[in-house]
Amino acid sequence: MKYKNVVVAGGGVLGSQIAFQTAYCGFNVTILVREDDDQKEINKKLSNLRKTYLKAIDVMQTRNGKKAGNWCNGISSLEDFGKRKCVRKVRDIKLTISTNQEEALKDADLLIESITENLDIKNKFYNEISSKLPEKTVIVTNSSTLLPSKMAKATKRPNKYLAMHFANNIWKQNIAEIMAQSETEEKYFKQVIEFAKAINMVPLTAREEKSGYLLNSMLVPFLLSAMDLLANGISDAQTIDKAWTLGTGAPRGPFEILDVVGLITAKNIVLQYQKVPNLFDPLLKKMMLPYNFDGMLKILDKYIDEGKLGRSTGEGFYKYK
Repeated sequence: MKYKNVVVAGGGVLGSQIAFQTAYCGFNVTILVREDDDQKEINKKLSNLRKTYLKAIDVMQTRNGKKAGNWCNGISSLEDFGKRKCVRKVRDIKLTISTNQEEALKDADLLIESITENLDIKNKFYNEISSKLPEKTVIVTNSSTLLPSKMAKATKRPNKYLAMHFANNIWKQNIAEIMAQSETEEKYFKQVIEFAKAINMVPLTAREEKSGYLLNSMLVPFLLSAMDLLANGISDAQTIDKAWTLGTGAPRGPFEILDVVGLITAKNIVLQYQKVPNLFDPLLKKMMLPYNFDGMLKILDKYIDEGKLGRSTGEGFYKYK
């Protein structure tokens, strides 16, 4: 695996995290954004990530920080941790933000696409950049629900195209779900696995396509069920969260998770699943469906219109300092 130059397309919640983590692990990283994107907001995300990493490193020096639940394996494995080394790596991080596709992509070894969760937008992006990429470039999509086979043709290099999906807070939830599509060559699948390890991720492989991969195949129905309870007026977000956290011992409820994911992403997921027929088998349908998708979208649109996009903006279903 000879990747050196990595381009992350998209400076959203996960795009900025992926870029920062990749740069932390020693790669040359460029964040490719649109001209109308707010670069000040992206720089703010990167600045906050720098503070988050430094704080995490301090916590990892304490007795509680060394516990498995608090240790951030994305920042360091137990074997190679050294505070000075990690602090220096954080402070030395340099990232380039560019709106110039040709300049950003001209020497890319790997392109990580992390743009809006919309099939048409992703395919349009791939069509735009396909002629600007060098032959060597491998492309991965960080899509959380879309099948890579639906976008492979637009890349003009389906043999070098696959999915690599990250969980939020990747310095701590350090997994990378790596999923091939039917035209992905084995050697590129293996290269991406090695890259995931190189940025301190645990690669979780899927050799057959599945919408939602491993994590979201379990998580999305859970979040939809919670939003359905709210949309139908069964209860409020805080009470629904308490039902889950107190009833299962989980650290976060579904609406706290939605705030972390971001409400724009949540809306795009609802729109995608709204189109899926026969989402559950007949038995579950009697218990859970039909989902009130229109009600979910109405709630999410209200929060989005008010600028309450989740934890990243300081407020979503909850307020954050």
